[in-house]
Amino acid sequence: MDRLDPQTTPQQTPDPLVHGGGGAFAGGTPAGDFDPWRYRDEAGVTGADLVGYKVEATDGGIGKIDSASHEVNASYLVVDTGPWIFGKKVMLPAGVVNHVDHDGQKVYVDRSKDQIKAAPEFDGAGYEDPAYRDKLGGYYGGTYGPSGWGIPPGRAM
Repeated sequence: MDRLDPQTTPQQTPDPLVHGGGGAFAGGTPAGDFDPWRYRDEAGVTGADLVGYKVEATDGGIGKIDSASHEVNASYLVVDTGPWIFGKKVMLPAGVVNHVDHDGQKVYVDRSKDQIKAAPEFDGAGYEDPAYRDKLGGYYGGTYGPSGWGIPPGRAM
């Protein structure tokens, strides 16, 4: 075991907290944590206009993006499902986006069609209501962890 020399100054390690970020960790949330309203760093969304991109669930296509938000800690996609759910729209929190294929104009989410179909119904008039967002975020956040379907791909337990 090496001994520390009392005459030398120990090397400082960087603070893992990003100041001003509400306790956020450098590079995103800690491994295993899920923030439904924030795109994952590795998803490839930064600065992209996703409107018109097709959305692929884990088991097939669900529709096209009608609108997208890049608001800090409040990002989401509104997807027009076309005939899949009889022309309804669904709101997907940004955290479910696994990755984006910009060349193919596709957004891949880490949920199945059934999981998306079972989500709280989208209300075009009240989608910004905090109660609706809490309900939707809780639904998608609850699908990770011990009682859910697992953690997001690329995240450690």
